[in-house]
Amino acid sequence: MAPKERDVVASAVKYFDERRYDLAAYVVMDDHVHVLACPFEDYEVHALVHSWKSYISKRLVKLSGRLPPVWQREYFDRIARDETELMSMVQYIVGNPYARWPDTEEYPWVEWNSWFA
Repeated sequence: MAPKERDVVASAVKYFDERRYDLAAYVVMDDHVHVLACPFEDYEVHALVHSWKSYISKRLVKLSGRLPPVWQREYFDRIARDETELMSMVQYIVGNPYARWPDTEEYPWVEWNSWFA
């Protein structure tokens, strides 16, 4: 995924933060995305993921001429059952680009909410 495409994905993930979910952390890698969010009562995970994938697919096809499908059909979700597991997920997400590319000093497509600091 090119930098402009990663910008589109990051923007879409952040767009409904505090409106449909609390976004804890995300990272947009070259070939996958991790999002850690707590959906609000009226929103289900599958609907949120569908919304992201649909919007992002249309934008990336228009932006870069990609051919659909942009995403794999399935996605993987997990539930954090306690604070320890939640913190482990945040650390994994935030560390993902640095684990893949150890020489990376700064990665613009990773964020975590300050309430985890």
